[in-house]
Amino acid sequence: MELFKKEVTTVWSFEDRGNWSSHKGDYPGNCSPKVIRNLLIRYSKENDWILDQFLGSGTSAVEALLLRRKFIGLDINKKAIEIAKERTKDLKGKIIIKEGNALKLNIKDSSIDFVCTHPPYLDIIKYSNGIKDDLSLLEKSKFYEAINVVAEEIFRVLKVNKKCAIIIGDVRKKGYIEPLGFNVMNIFLNKGFLLKEIIIKQQHNCKGTEKWRDIAEKRNFLLIQHEYIFVFQR
Repeated sequence: MELFKKEVTTVWSFEDRGNWSSHKGDYPGNCSPKVIRNLLIRYSKENDWILDQFLGSGTSAVEALLLRRKFIGLDINKKAIEIAKERTKDLKGKIIIKEGNALKLNIKDSSIDFVCTHPPYLDIIKYSNGIKDDLSLLEKSKFYEAINVVAEEIFRVLKVNKKCAIIIGDVRKKGYIEPLGFNVMNIFLNKGFLLKEIIIKQQHNCKGTEKWRDIAEKRNFLLIQHEYIFVFQR
């Protein structure tokens, strides 16, 4: 595996995303395994049950197995589940990957040791073409209603004093910032979570950057190049 360094500050920046094991950077909006590895090492231990209910292509699943964690991965999109199963098929460990809805987890109360997940950023990337309860298809008010339910479900399944990490970023709508990150943070706080950390992650190699550079200059706005990682404690 390429050089990995455990982060010790609240600002993270990975110019190379990490491509060890079966990781690939080809799934829309996927997360660097360096982010997931840092979170798993710091907030979980071997044989813990890890949950990711917005699984995508399975980055969190691969890292959990490599670090000898037990893993539950859910996604509402069948295509994502197929990709995640393919990328974990040669890895050993206890793993459950299946279609599932983040709004209604079929998981026992207080049974999860760490939640590490990366929900859609409103409708910036649409992950399906009409799947019911796909958060990336919802307009703003419905999206926040859904995140309320997501937070409730996480609170229910997470063990007391255990952690939940949410990777989320802000978006720009009609020239103005929608503070998606802080709005999601406040939803979790209102559900009873404690805020352990706010981590700022710099974005690199965004495919849309060049497309938007000239537009941003002409319209006089700044390109968003950061995301948040909120770490909550139940």
